[in-house]
Amino acid sequence: MGRKVTLAVSTLNQWAMDFDGNYKRVLKSIKEAKAKGATFRSGPELEITGYGCADHFHESDTLLHSWEVVAALLKDSICQDILIDVGMPVMHRNVTYNCRVIFLNKKVLLIRPKMILCDDGNYRETRWFAPWTKARQVEDYFLPRMIQDISGQKTVPFGDALISTVDTCIGFEVCEELWNPCSTHISQALDGAEIIVNGSGSYHELRKNYIIADLIKSATAKSGGIYMFNNLRGCDGERVYYQGCSSIAINGDFVAIAKQFALPEVEVTTATVDLEDVRAYRNLVRSRALKAAQSEA
Repeated sequence: MGRKVTLAVSTLNQWAMDFDGNYKRVLKSIKEAKAKGATFRSGPELEITGYGCADHFHESDTLLHSWEVVAALLKDSICQDILIDVGMPVMHRNVTYNCRVIFLNKKVLLIRPKMILCDDGNYRETRWFAPWTKARQVEDYFLPRMIQDISGQKTVPFGDALISTVDTCIGFEVCEELWNPCSTHISQALDGAEIIVNGSGSYHELRKNYIIADLIKSATAKSGGIYMFNNLRGCDGERVYYQGCSSIAINGDFVAIAKQFALPEVEVTTATVDLEDVRAYRNLVRSRALKAAQSEA
């Protein structure tokens, strides 16, 4: 018996510090995802602020305005009855992290900080962020009062965790974590995550997209599962061009890929996949099943 789910990845042309414009594009992507029948919408890295904010990430106003955007999303009726994952900076215990914020029906479910930062090429992430180094651990994060007033929550889990739903289990990684030899999707898949979501800010280089495709295919071929890759598109106000190509893959094969070069500021790509295909694939790979049985979780 099949257990199908429709998923949406978002390719957005965001701009650094353009909170109003970024909010409108995020909201438009959520509306399009719902119109296409998706029950889960994910987005690119730092989509709320824009990736290229540079030293503005040190400013408290940047963090404040990010939460104001989340508050507006939580209150909007368009954002009801769909699981949403957005990227933004979050300060926890006076340390700023590059995070994914996951929410559903006015409730924040998890704040997942980036665990492996990128400092090569044109990336300088450790200048502004710290990596989360506590694997399989969460702490209480005290939400801003504006969010508490909407959600009725005082604290939410902050850290390395999965989200378990009625139908499946979802894991999260951020950009560089896919490229690392100790990729977080490996342990997440062994712990039972059937959907892995990646919010990225990957800029264009010749043949770089072939490498990304190989990494995603390899990740889902070895571990099985569904991989949702989200990327920015455009210049963001910095020196580089973010190359789009958001995609969805399952068990080593791509089922949907967004355009690499295009003019629309918002492109939502969806795919309907069967969770039973993941379970059957994983159970057939006996060496993977053995490692999963030995997982610490």
